[in-house]
Formats: sequence, C-alpha cells, structure tokens
Amino acid sequence: MHRSLVLLLVLAFFYCCKPEKKETIKQPEIVANQSNPVATETVPFVWEGANIYFLLTDRFNNGNTTNDVNFERTNETGELRGFMGGDLEGITQKIEEGYFSDLGINAIWFTPVVEQIHGDTDESTGNTYGYHGYWAKDWTALDPNFGTKKDLEKLVKTAHKNGIRVLMDVVLNHTGPVTDKDPVWPEEWVRTKPTCEFTTYENTTACTLVDNLPDIYTESDENVELPDALLAKWKTEGRISTELDELQLFFDRTGYPRAPRFYIIKWLTDYVNDLGIDGFRVDTVKHVNENAWSELYKEASAAFESWKKKHPNNVLDDNSFYMVGEVYNYNISNGRLFDLGDKKVDYFNHGFESLINFELKQDADMDYESIFKKYNKLLHTDLKGKSVLNYLTSHDDGNPYDKDRKKPIRAANVLLLTPGASQVYYGDESSRDLTIEGAVGDATLRSFMNWKDQDSLPGTKNILAHWQKLGKFRKNHPAIGAGKHKRLSKKPYVFSRTYINDDFKDKVVVGLDLPIGKKSLSVKGFFGDGTKLHDTYSDTYMEVKDGKAIFESGFDIALLELAQ
Repeated sequence: MHRSLVLLLVLAFFYCCKPEKKETIKQPEIVANQSNPVATETVPFVWEGANIYFLLTDRFNNGNTTNDVNFERTNETGELRGFMGGDLEGITQKIEEGYFSDLGINAIWFTPVVEQIHGDTDESTGNTYGYHGYWAKDWTALDPNFGTKKDLEKLVKTAHKNGIRVLMDVVLNHTGPVTDKDPVWPEEWVRTKPTCEFTTYENTTACTLVDNLPDIYTESDENVELPDALLAKWKTEGRISTELDELQLFFDRTGYPRAPRFYIIKWLTDYVNDLGIDGFRVDTVKHVNENAWSELYKEASAAFESWKKKHPNNVLDDNSFYMVGEVYNYNISNGRLFDLGDKKVDYFNHGFESLINFELKQDADMDYESIFKKYNKLLHTDLKGKSVLNYLTSHDDGNPYDKDRKKPIRAANVLLLTPGASQVYYGDESSRDLTIEGAVGDATLRSFMNWKDQDSLPGTKNILAHWQKLGKFRKNHPAIGAGKHKRLSKKPYVFSRTYINDDFKDKVVVGLDLPIGKKSLSVKGFFGDGTKLHDTYSDTYMEVKDGKAIFESGFDIALLELAQ
C-alpha cells in the first residue's frame, strides 16, 4: 500500500512538471478555434479598424419565401437581373446562427432596402428589376421583397445584441429609372439630362449618371411640392396624415427650405431615429454637392443621439454616428482631396469619417511589408484622424482582385491585415463564383451566396476557416486595423501592431509565410522576456525567451496576442 502511494505521487509530480507540447500536424485541415481567450466585451469598437461585411440583401439568404414576388415583378430578365429572394429575415437568421460572429464581423452593410421601382428596364445589359436596391421609388417605405420595418427593427436589435453595428446603404443622388409602372418625378425635383461626362465638377454633379436615371436637384434650395403620385400612394396606404405631420415638424425644427434633398434627408434619418442605425454607407458621393453630405451627417447625428437618449439600455458605446462614402475611384494615395477635373474636394470635411478605397486591389500582389508600410504611413499622416474602407471585390467593380478565386488565402491576409477598415464582400470568405456564364456587366459579381459550397466542399471549408481565424483576431484587436505598424523581422516576416487610446492598449504580433513546424519569431523590444503569448491561429501557448517566441504549429501563419 505504501509503495503504491509513493509511485502515484512520483507519477503525479512528473506529469505536473512536464512542459506542455502541442502536437504538430504536417498537413492539417483548418478548423476555426472554438475557444476565445480574449475578453471581447472589454475590447472597444473602433470604426477605423472595423471588419465590415457587405452583402446584397436580395442575394444573401432567403429567410421568408412568401415575400419573393411583389408588384407583379414577373417579367423575364437578363441573367442575375431579377429578384432572387434574399431578405432582411435571412440576414437576421445568419446573425442568430453566429455566422457573422464566427467571421469576426463587427458591422454589417447591406444594400438599400427602401421601396424600389415596380417595373423593369433594360440599360443595354439585359432586362433588370431593382433587386440591388439603388432604384428608389419611395424612401419612406421598405420594399416588401426585402421585408417590413418590423423585420429591419429585429435585424438591428439582433445585430446589437451580438455586438454588431448596422450600416444602411443610402442614395440621395437619384430616383429609380422611369418605366411603364414608374412615372418620372416632377421636373422641379429631378433633371433627366444631360448625362454626366465626369471631366469637371459641374458635369459630374449636375447631370444624370446614365440615361434614364433621373437626377435629384440636390444643389437646389427652392421649395418644391410633394409629387402627386407619392401623395396618392401614401393616401392609399393610410399614412398620408402621419407623413405630412412629420414633415411639418421636421421643417419647423430645422428651418430648412422644402427643397428636394431635405425631404430625402428627413426620410433617411428617420431610420436612425426610429431604429438606432449606427451609420450610413453613402452611394454616389461625388455626384452630389458636398454641402448636402454635411447636412445629411448633421441630421443623422442628431437622430442617433436622440435614439440613444430614448433607449439608454440599448446603447452599445459612445461612438458617434458613422458615415463612409463611395467616391468612385477614390484611392488612399489621393489623401484628403479628390480631383474632379477643375476642382478638388475634401469629402472628409463634409461628414465622412472614411471613404471606400479603390486602391488596395492594385496593391494586393505587392509584398506584404510594402502594402502595410504604405497604408500605415498614409493613415497616420495625410489621413490622420480619418480612415479608409479597404476592399478587394465589390458589387460594381468589374476588375476585382483575384476574380477567378485562385488566391483566397492571400486575399484574406491582405484584406484583413492591411491597416484601415476592411470590407468583406459576401462570398469572399467562401470563394463565391464571380464569373457567371451569361451574366452581363456587374451582374456576374452578384450571384446568390454559395451556402452549399460551405457545407459540402472541403476546400471551401478550409478557406472559410482561414477567414474566420483572421477575422476574429482582427475583431478582438483594434491594433490590426487602427494601430501603428512596425516590421520586427524580414525573414521570417514578422510585424507588430500597437493601438493606444486613453487607458486601453492593444499589442499584437503577426508572422506570415512562416516555416511549417518549429517557428522562431523575433519579438525583441516589443514583448519582454517572460511574457506569455498565445497564437490564436494554432491555439498554442508559449513564453518569450531571449527576445523570441518559439513554438511549433502545422501552419505558415501566426497571430500572437498576450495570453489571458
């Protein structure tokens, strides 16, 4: 009995003192970490480093098949140019399932959901309905193909419950096209010619983007009456008195003239005031006089603060209302000024915290350090205090990065690790096909989300898991997008990011193109000896010794954070 007890004590001592060693697998199947060592609820949300998921509402997930056809939209269309059933309920379902959280997404941007034109039109690319959301008929109503206001309210509440912000896509520049079901708005509201030439300020703003896309007189301060067709619609729907009373209150409060842009600003900011929308992605920014964006931001900010006061228990943080703009062909190298030919405009000085950056797709095949160093410098000098929203693929960019989806891992590394905010276009994370046979123009970029591939193809599962790991690391560490970059080692390539804001400090180290198996990452001068670190990619723990983090994993990437 005594001898057995001694043996047990010796074995126990040996086991406790034996150093932990992680098993290395030569050709691993990537499985996203289920554990999360970071207390994410203590990590501040920073728009400058946000991980934003952009989706076409109609093409993401069909949560309610009963709303798939409305307004007799049954005419035959070109390939991928009709409604396909995606809706707000479908987005909410995926939030509830944890799809966005698993991807490290902390903001969702979806295409406009206001009521679209009822008819169809052909812009020489095939017969088309307003499935994309950019052809407004009534800004005060949601299109039943996308859902109801109750559906939108539930989406916002569900997103906020999961720590995810909501960006509404908004259009101030134009109405939808004229069809046999959709008459042109009154001539005091819109111009129908000339078509934009894009060589001067005037022929970029005071013109129609394309033929048959009536352009709102956003520069006008002249009072206009509401269109008869809109009044008749409201009357039929039983809400004319409410709409008119609310407009009277808005114009009495603000003192604005009843000019076209102010009506639309009122209608758009109602969604903020009523639902707590966190921000706007603004369409066709350079085609509208910049003062209109200052006015939109002012009213949206007031609406956001009003909502916060009315719903103190639902406020996520003290971030202000956020606006990111689409100034088509804006590049981060432009700095703060965009050249319209005969005039340069600083849109950052007119309500925008960020602009969509069209340049990353051109930079994406440079070596990592050249990309990261360039963006770090620009964001902390020319654009200090502002940011950009980086992307590699989008809904209307016909020349995306890696259109054939041959480099999905590199795409993830570039997009999710480059300084600035990141825009994950739906299906980037699962290599959704962007080359659809028979689709003309931008329609090929807008196929339905490839959910079946995620469930059935091992290669797609591995790609998704990689995006998930990088996305979670980015979400948990504002330093990745909003911090300062510094290379620690050229070979193997290792860099650090540091973010400091008041009492919050975030420090991380990332290694790329590392050897499979044993790794030695130089962290000297950044993490001191004895510091305990955690590689979130392989879920491996280590301690810094002689200025190095040494560990083994079956991957060529390391995402190091302080161990909790």
